[in-house]
Amino acid sequence: MKHIQHVKYLRLLVYAFFIFSACSKAHYTFNQKYAAPALQEDVQVLRKVLEANHPSLYWYTPKDTIDTYFNRLETGITDSLTEIQFRNRVAETVGKIRCGHTSVRFSKAYYATVRKHRFPMFPLYLKTWKDSMVVVQSVWPKDSVFTRGTIVTAINGWKNKALLDSMFQLISTDGYSDNYKSQVISGNFPAWYAVAFGQPSSFTIDYINANGEQASTTIKAFVPVKDSTANADSLLTKIIVSKKEPHLGNRKLALLDKRALYIDTIAHTAWMHLATFDGGRLRGFFRRSFKMMDRLHIQHLAIDLRENGGGTVEKSVLLTKYLKDTAFKVGDTVAAVSRSFQYRRYIKPWWVYWLPMHFTAHRMADGRIHQRRLEHHYYNPKQKHHFNGQVYLVQGGYTFSAATMFEATLKGQKNVTLIGEETGGGYYGNSAMHLLNIQLPHSKLRIILPMYRLVMDKNRIKNGRGVMPDIPVYPSSQAIRNGKDPKLEEVKKRIKANSQHAY
Repeated sequence: MKHIQHVKYLRLLVYAFFIFSACSKAHYTFNQKYAAPALQEDVQVLRKVLEANHPSLYWYTPKDTIDTYFNRLETGITDSLTEIQFRNRVAETVGKIRCGHTSVRFSKAYYATVRKHRFPMFPLYLKTWKDSMVVVQSVWPKDSVFTRGTIVTAINGWKNKALLDSMFQLISTDGYSDNYKSQVISGNFPAWYAVAFGQPSSFTIDYINANGEQASTTIKAFVPVKDSTANADSLLTKIIVSKKEPHLGNRKLALLDKRALYIDTIAHTAWMHLATFDGGRLRGFFRRSFKMMDRLHIQHLAIDLRENGGGTVEKSVLLTKYLKDTAFKVGDTVAAVSRSFQYRRYIKPWWVYWLPMHFTAHRMADGRIHQRRLEHHYYNPKQKHHFNGQVYLVQGGYTFSAATMFEATLKGQKNVTLIGEETGGGYYGNSAMHLLNIQLPHSKLRIILPMYRLVMDKNRIKNGRGVMPDIPVYPSSQAIRNGKDPKLEEVKKRIKANSQHAY
């Protein structure tokens, strides 16, 4: 499934967005304009590859509607465009497929160049959900106006809903789970604002002041001071760095970013942070964690999956074995539309997946290529160190792909409670498993191409939504202002109510 690759690409996209204004400098030729005929050919190539290989091109949007969108994209290119301009138009069209794994990325040359430049930026990091935008942090340390928790109502005349809807058009998601888009934008609001609206030198911001009154002020864009160490990576680190333990080495810190376990022996509770199902030496981590919980007689386990964008099916299945009380399988349908790569010169690396698709998958009566083992094999729960206590899964819009599979399999089990917001990944299914790259011939834009459609449970309603929580908990400006985590507070409340030991 490897959705974690998509996460990394989104982070790289952040760096690219920030240098939008640098493109206007005469000496900056990297983001040059491409002639309309060349870009029209790129659109034609993209359309042909998707029609030949995408497993769910018409899953949520009918063929005639998809055709209309692509026709409009191609005929609408009447003049030369920069890479950013073209990327936005392509992303808006690809988003109509409603496949979260089918996302659009800049060219490799673009990414290789963006790290060398300073960039002006929107100076506020905002948390967004539904139509709300709330300040999380200002780049100005002494900002007395836009303090943490300040409610923003408009930017440069654009009200919240219209502003967010414009950004949403540039992000792919599974079905209609727009909560994923809100989480992606919250991850770096300045970047998404830049790509959607450009990079003005100042911003007029409407907000609610400390007295609860509507107010408005104009602030300048933030331009980092140029020095030999300042680049996109270091600046982002300084602004949104999480608190680290200084005595730990870089490798241990990297592992803690991916997974960690904290145990409260007094409350007989374990807290697991799991940001991925890829890397992180997860097999050993799961084995040691559940062995320790068994030895300490832990009664409550909370797993925070809010940052988990997915990873491999294997690791998702492994964790499920420790928690699921009955046998389970990956899905009812795991099928590709084709295993031939007619347009292989545009698909990279097609040859990596050619062999497994020919020897581990089989063409069935419906004409599709099925992974029969995944469709029929049942996995049994672990007998040794299986956790039988109360389980609380904390989820959000960024819970995606393999993480959504994990949650969907456990949803409804008597001792499992899902707390938080709708997941970004689809509850009915998704398109993933093998992820390749389409590289367009002229712009060199890259579009992720999933090869398999996964239907987890055919009896679920196919409504294009994510996994819904059992206990909905949403952000609030007050919680942000006070530095509170309402989802974890809800978990603590549930543990206290279900335990003889006061937390």
